[in-house]
Amino acid sequence: MIAMLKYNSGNIMSVRIALQRLGHDAVITDDPDVISMAEKIIIPGVGEAGSAMEHLKERGLDRVIVSLKQPVLGICLGLQLMCEYSEEGNTECLGIFDTTVRRFPAGAKVPHMGWNDFVSLDDDPLLKGIMKSDDLYYVHSYYTGVNGFTTAVCDYNVQFSAAMRRDNFFATQFHPEKSAGTGARILENFLSL
Repeated sequence: MIAMLKYNSGNIMSVRIALQRLGHDAVITDDPDVISMAEKIIIPGVGEAGSAMEHLKERGLDRVIVSLKQPVLGICLGLQLMCEYSEEGNTECLGIFDTTVRRFPAGAKVPHMGWNDFVSLDDDPLLKGIMKSDDLYYVHSYYTGVNGFTTAVCDYNVQFSAAMRRDNFFATQFHPEKSAGTGARILENFLSL
């Protein structure tokens, strides 16, 4: 079973439709027991860090998520919530990745929206078969700098983490569900872990 976290974020249906195109379905839930029993968990995301974390804490999901041993994929806001802290709403997040989420600096048009490629790519099972020149779709005003968990880097006024990984936790700043064939390949890679 694939579980998608319901936590007052947008984009859940886009991810579900992308999974269905690949022949998979997902349960959309904020039930800690269902999430704990799932084989794969996806934290989709379009939203605001403070209210998203508030919902996770109200349901006890902040504690559940960090204890998961099965593959977990955070998308966009999902990646940011996996970090230690976000400048968006001065939010303490899950702390899976020991790094800070920052707003793009003055002079950068925000949100960073549209197609962009990787600057560099690490050898990671989530990104298997993806080339540096492959375009992916982004829409975000906050970013995580390049750090020890970074597996792919993108450049938009500053270099930032396009993808990160720590153990069973995978995260993408881009939206694979909106990234055509390249995004479908990334979702397939995750589902085959």
